[in-house]
Amino acid sequence: MYYQYKKQFQQALVEWFEQEKRDLPWRKTKDPYKIWVSEVMLQQTRVDTVIPYYNRFMQEFPTPEALAKAPEEKLLKQWEGLGYYSRARNLQDGVREVVETYGGKVPDNRPEISKLKGVGPYTAGAVLSIAYNKAEHAVDGNVMRVLSRVLLIDEDIAIPKTKKTFEQAVMELIDTEHPSQFNQGLMELGALVCTPTSPKCLLCPVREYCTAFNEGNPEELPVKTKKVKTKNLHYDVFVVQNEKDQFLLEKRPEKGLLANMWQFPMLEQTDIEEHTNEAKLADIYKLELINRDQLMSFKHVFSHLVWHMDSYVISAQQIGDAPDNSNWFSIEEMKELPMPVPMQKIWQKFNLNL
Repeated sequence: MYYQYKKQFQQALVEWFEQEKRDLPWRKTKDPYKIWVSEVMLQQTRVDTVIPYYNRFMQEFPTPEALAKAPEEKLLKQWEGLGYYSRARNLQDGVREVVETYGGKVPDNRPEISKLKGVGPYTAGAVLSIAYNKAEHAVDGNVMRVLSRVLLIDEDIAIPKTKKTFEQAVMELIDTEHPSQFNQGLMELGALVCTPTSPKCLLCPVREYCTAFNEGNPEELPVKTKKVKTKNLHYDVFVVQNEKDQFLLEKRPEKGLLANMWQFPMLEQTDIEEHTNEAKLADIYKLELINRDQLMSFKHVFSHLVWHMDSYVISAQQIGDAPDNSNWFSIEEMKELPMPVPMQKIWQKFNLNL
């Protein structure tokens, strides 16, 4: 296509987006805070999954001030199940900066908004273009896929510096009169039509400008090297219940994976004989174990990590001081604690077995 058909390309894309765009709750507002929240939630998460989370989050934290003053445990509880919890913490830190430094108004320029915690080039561009209608690039995976095919860009998108190529391409192509619709149109096209496999080229509003379509090889783009090898870890997880129908939970460290979330005691498996982790459990948490039943086995996949989990129900009595990061909770108290998805899965299975 190169850029000689730029005006026609812009018009075709913007008109298609206006006619075909999905009815999504964050498209009913121009509030930069709400659009910011939606963009953070949509990172690494499907749209259908995000919708109910977004609606609940907006009810709980309708303004930057409400989110800024929320306790972290309440924030994590609202985020529970979305994963990648550092997104939520960074969002809250960034919103606090907005409240403290900018009087609750999200900055409307790239230099200032980019200084906020957790706001990278994509999020900055998305908020600026969608909320403020600024002609700024917002390059995500969908946009790179669309433009790699339209412009026949064969640089490896797994290499971070390649993103600059696509950012420059967007700034060359962007409809300066309708930047919001243009950027959202690229994203929507990648989500609905220009998909990773089996792109629906015959439904594409810009196929006549697409170099890869005209050359007959859209599925060969974008170029992307394979991900790093996944690491597998094996754990025993114990749902420990005492005579008062309380359950033993421990809080994860403040830094790292699933930071500050609550979980059932979890011990990595070794190649030594079976059930040695039960002895460790009794020793670490100062318990007298009464009986044990197997609950479920499953795996939980993170981006570069897989947890293989065998879970058990243990009846026990406390006979000494447990670690400082652990405590006993009633069922009602547990409802207020943020727990990661694999722990929720175990808890649901436990309740089904009652």
